[in-house]
Amino acid sequence: MADPYATLGVSRNATEKDIKSAYRKLAKELHPDRNKDNPKAAERFSQVTQAYDLLSDKDKRARFDRGEIDADGNPANPFAGMGGGGFSGGAGRGQRGFRAEDFQGFADEGVDLGDIFEGLFGGMGGARRSGGMGGGFGQQRRPPPPRKGADIAYRLRVPFVDAAARKDQRITLADGKTIDLKLPAGVEDGTQMRLKGKGEQGPGGAGDGIVTISIDRHKVFRREGDDVRMDLPITLDEAVNGAKVRCPTVDGPVMLTIRPGTSGGTTMRLKGKGFSAKSGQRGDQLVRLEIALPADVSELAKRLEGWQDGGNPRADLGV
Repeated sequence: MADPYATLGVSRNATEKDIKSAYRKLAKELHPDRNKDNPKAAERFSQVTQAYDLLSDKDKRARFDRGEIDADGNPANPFAGMGGGGFSGGAGRGQRGFRAEDFQGFADEGVDLGDIFEGLFGGMGGARRSGGMGGGFGQQRRPPPPRKGADIAYRLRVPFVDAAARKDQRITLADGKTIDLKLPAGVEDGTQMRLKGKGEQGPGGAGDGIVTISIDRHKVFRREGDDVRMDLPITLDEAVNGAKVRCPTVDGPVMLTIRPGTSGGTTMRLKGKGFSAKSGQRGDQLVRLEIALPADVSELAKRLEGWQDGGNPRADLGV
């Protein structure tokens, strides 16, 4: 795979936020659901996902930056910078490598150079030794491990209330099998889940399935961080005299107690009726009360005839 930084279009000193933002933009643009007639987009989507998987993992990113692993997450050649993939006996002074005269001190003291290099390379696929220092040393490279199959990208639409309550979601895989997914704490729109071994088969085993969560909007509820907000209409009678009214929540309806003399715009808090944070603790549901007058206010006007409210609800506004 190409450089993951270049794949996502970010610099090497990009922050986690920059990397996440770049991935979301590309994933939205290249997702197979939007490019059903463009197979290259699906391939590019897989590359972008693989790049994000590496760079979003702090340990993998650090190892890649140090050159310990390649863009596919495989161990890098530990002698990649030494020229020619190993030691070259005829290396010039301007080249990286070792020359016969570099080891003259050892030879003068009777040290067996063959034993030294056998100790260095014996466990790495074997080393071969020439008849003399002029012939040089050559390392036999171990063949790279067989590569796993490609990852498969999935998009899972989750109803708003299911996401808040973290209800298990069923998804159909490319092989036709279905599995039930448990949504993670802190789930949000764009959250990704990795299904080990649910990708395409390859010589080194199966790749993974990458599931991107898409949370549907709701006609009543709206999300604000880990909290859920909604507007609840109540009658004038319920506001004046108080009442117990049914209020919908993501976990089902509950009874809400309205105190006598409650004003429109009052916000009530229902503990633990919001979304789960990454810690597992749930947010709250914030219910804003709205006083709904009847469509025909003639009867109400008769009852209020001759009565005036002497208060000034706009006093705090300076008008």
